[in-house]
Amino acid sequence: MAEQKKPKEQAPQKKKPNILVRLLVFLLVAAVAAGALAFVVFRDELNIDNLRRWIRYRSLLRNDSGQAEAFLYDGGLDDTFAALDGDLLVCSSNAISLYSGSGTRYISQSVSMEHPVVNTNGSQAVVYDAGGTQLFVLGDRAIQWSEEALNTITSARLNASGQLTVVTGASGYRSSVRVYNASFDPVVTVNISSSLAMDAALSDDGKTLAILTVGQEGGTFATTVNFYTLNYSAGEYTPDLSVSLGREVALDIRHASNLLWVVTDQGLISVNHSGELQRVTWENQHLRRYDMGGDGYAAALLGKYRTGGSSELWIADENGKSATLEVDEQVLSISAAGRYVAVLTGSSLNIYTADLKLYSSLENKDGARKVLLLENGSAVLVSPTSAGFYIPS
Repeated sequence: MAEQKKPKEQAPQKKKPNILVRLLVFLLVAAVAAGALAFVVFRDELNIDNLRRWIRYRSLLRNDSGQAEAFLYDGGLDDTFAALDGDLLVCSSNAISLYSGSGTRYISQSVSMEHPVVNTNGSQAVVYDAGGTQLFVLGDRAIQWSEEALNTITSARLNASGQLTVVTGASGYRSSVRVYNASFDPVVTVNISSSLAMDAALSDDGKTLAILTVGQEGGTFATTVNFYTLNYSAGEYTPDLSVSLGREVALDIRHASNLLWVVTDQGLISVNHSGELQRVTWENQHLRRYDMGGDGYAAALLGKYRTGGSSELWIADENGKSATLEVDEQVLSISAAGRYVAVLTGSSLNIYTADLKLYSSLENKDGARKVLLLENGSAVLVSPTSAGFYIPS
């Protein structure tokens, strides 16, 4: 009997995707694309900062104007204030205190400082005694690290990564600059003998150290910016690049990833790591107040006279002066953070975007004398004995 052949097994046919599934996937992709486009086009109208403020202060009771109830703080207007990760930091000669928006005190540290100075990177702050020996680093509503036996502190700054740079005196040298890692272990020391280091700041990426020195140039006083590329290995460091700022007196510095900002008595200077320099001069006006906390810009309040009369608010970035605003009232305080600038007068608080368009306004009914702005557009108003948060709606 002949053997019967088995029928060939047919390969299973690939199952076609369900038309409904494909349609849903298409609609989902289209919705995501449309949402991304809408966010770019209508960013100011949607304002993601509204969501950030709501998340941060959703439990904080506020009145119809957006003000939370004021709370008493330990100190006075002569103290040093800073906004730290959504809280209020108050530093006096005998105490460091940190308050939440509702007035809860998370830090109460006794100190003995003659000239307390604060520098913050947003989430952390370093508090030090200028000319003294004490230094404290704060973060996560606690003291993260402290040192109380440093040699005559001139400056201390944190970069965005939490790395600390401290300028002090040093035996056998005119100045010493020490860089600490995020765990506060010393990793780099630069000793300077030929000039005096007035300030220093590490770039946000931790790769470049900028040291501001004063010395003699052609027989006259001169300020110089020295850039050092760090490899974090032991050994002597020499500047890769030095840029003279002439006879201008440096008041403050800020170091981004590839750009150093310097506020002087005569203008705002930006210097990149290749030594290219851009300058905005104050045009023979007096610098009354300034703040370098903006995202890629600085705010400066200028006037024809040192005090009194009308003034002009300038916004300046690395390309020059980008916006100006006439202010007829006497300005008590200004603050810049993120993409916002706050101007406090005796009658009102006005918060502007970086192009000086009015973003929010509040009547100054409680006699606030200082304003501290947060990156999300909220503000802390400080009066002689109390402070309160303002959260724009």
